[in-house]
Amino acid sequence: MKGVYFMLRKISLLLSICFLLHQNIAYGEDNQQSIYEKRMALYKETEQSSGIPWYYLAAMDQYERNIRSVRKDIPKKTDAIISLYFKPEIWAGPVNGNDTLPHTIALFGGLGLDGDKDGFANANNDRDLLHTAATILKKQGTSEERIKIMLWEYYRRAKTVDLITEYAQIYKHYGRINLEGNAFPLPIRSDHSYRSTFGAGRSFGGRRVHEGTDIFAGYGVPVRSTCYGIIETKGWNRLGGWRIGIRDLHNNYHYYAHLGGFSKEIQLGQIVEPGKVIGFVGSTGYGPPGTAGKFPPHLHFGMYKDNGYTEWAFDPYMHLSLWERKERANTKR
Repeated sequence: MKGVYFMLRKISLLLSICFLLHQNIAYGEDNQQSIYEKRMALYKETEQSSGIPWYYLAAMDQYERNIRSVRKDIPKKTDAIISLYFKPEIWAGPVNGNDTLPHTIALFGGLGLDGDKDGFANANNDRDLLHTAATILKKQGTSEERIKIMLWEYYRRAKTVDLITEYAQIYKHYGRINLEGNAFPLPIRSDHSYRSTFGAGRSFGGRRVHEGTDIFAGYGVPVRSTCYGIIETKGWNRLGGWRIGIRDLHNNYHYYAHLGGFSKEIQLGQIVEPGKVIGFVGSTGYGPPGTAGKFPPHLHFGMYKDNGYTEWAFDPYMHLSLWERKERANTKR
């Protein structure tokens, strides 16, 4: 009887843990949705007052949210509604500390402005941050070309301007900012195999390391977009053969190489979403255009992160494994 009693206790405890986990997951999803709604309301409010399209404000905010997550020189701001960041000397002006008074901030050449009309320009106030960003962007006008000029003036980095512009295009296309979710790059039911090969040595084209994961599959197996994003590159690469590069909304570049060909409707600059077929497994590369068959057919999948200064490769294996598990679990429901 004691054994049965303890077994029932264990089952009861496990059920309680599962219930609590489910509640926490549901709460997390509800909380994230609430954050999206608050962000969108602030973007639209600032659009009304400034004339800057909401999707450019959202794109600039998302870019800064992305770099916060990987940079040590920018303070972390967990669960923030708005992630725009101005260094104290930029916000309040040089040698003006953490001043929040608009007139003295202006006197010292700071950019910080009072967006909610409470008499203070607070670098931690969402409306003040968005109002200041919008004022910077509209300095030469509110057309997209003028906004891009001011993005360059502010960031002084062409890649950053490109990223923010791409994010704006994606947000404008979908009309919303809650664009999360991923897909495994090959159909779940396809015959494929892969393991972590990031960092392995390669010799073709000179000594180098492997910057991705090889997913082996048969010729012609569809290759799919793993994310919401925009096609940044498409064409031939001496090492990668026919390849496509997609930029997602988190400063990640998803690289698909050795393709046998592209999906007919896929074009440079096209916006894609998880599961969209972009090409087919092949064995191209390691030579001039058209070279194929120097290795078994497979998809080389790589991921690169931009931090506002530079871009580097990181191991995509854990992401691939997670996306595959999630998609398999969803197909069983």
